[in-house]
Amino acid sequence: MAILAGDIGGTKTLLQLSEPSDHSFNVLFEKRYVSADYPSLTAMTQEFLQEAATQLKCRVDAACFGIAGPVSGRTAKTTNLPWVLNADEMEKDLGIPRVRLINDFQSVGYGIEALQPQDIVTLQTGTAVERGTRVIIGAGTGLGQALLVWQDDHYEVVASEGGHANFAPTNEVEDELMIYLRQRYHWASWERAVSGRGLVNIFDFLVATQRGEVTAAMQEAFKTEDAAAVIGRFGLAKTDPVAVQALDLVVSLYGAQVGNLALTGLATGGVFVAGGVAPKLIEKLKDGTFMQGFLNKEERMQGLLKAMPVQVVINANVGLLGSAVAAARLAGSSS
Repeated sequence: MAILAGDIGGTKTLLQLSEPSDHSFNVLFEKRYVSADYPSLTAMTQEFLQEAATQLKCRVDAACFGIAGPVSGRTAKTTNLPWVLNADEMEKDLGIPRVRLINDFQSVGYGIEALQPQDIVTLQTGTAVERGTRVIIGAGTGLGQALLVWQDDHYEVVASEGGHANFAPTNEVEDELMIYLRQRYHWASWERAVSGRGLVNIFDFLVATQRGEVTAAMQEAFKTEDAAAVIGRFGLAKTDPVAVQALDLVVSLYGAQVGNLALTGLATGGVFVAGGVAPKLIEKLKDGTFMQGFLNKEERMQGLLKAMPVQVVINANVGLLGSAVAAARLAGSSS
């Protein structure tokens, strides 16, 4: 049995053929594409399958694609591409019996079950309750969140838009930040503070409230590089005082919102931090700032939070892995 998995982004797309084996996957063929070079996902996948057929012979039993964009039943539309996807049409055009479309963060949720020890960094050991509810959160361009609930023989992903919930400050500096965000965007949400863009918002807030001066080197870097990447780099290196403050604040707030989600979902099965930001800031996440934010809740909840395992996912391909997990289940249900 071969399955096809896809991680579909606005910039790049990764497609993979593999064979499920116990709790892992034997990769048969894999290729990365520039998404905008193709008129549709179907055209790209047809080219992928044709190239794969020149190197191996196998029947593709099922496919699952994690889409960066809203998914409604059997259809989806990519957020940053003019692609409209229809699973029924793709089954016919690709000759694959079963095709499923899921949101890219849903893919990440499914991928949790297939992670290996080297794919995670533990921030708090805790004691996981077997089949207990899990939560997953990932800061990147936005702030994805989801719950993982045990169903039949596996965890099923329950989608959430909790990243857009109202931001909740816990001290005077965060009070000022909330006012700043509200003035800038009208709505002060968690995503405005905890994300790549959130790091830039916090940096701008610190500058606007005269909490430090930006070094000349950092000002020069801003001219040619992504602002969030510059702030992260200078903050980690401790070579710009405002960047250091921004990194401290965003990591503390990240921990706070992860703690909120852990309480909301009663995550006795574990807390997973994914997304593009966490691996880049892993050393900062390990210095205690994140966990202080996580545990900064009323005393009655301290024992509950301290019992929850908290782990950071550092495998950049966890979304593709999750699509493979979903495809394997799909193939199994069709046999």
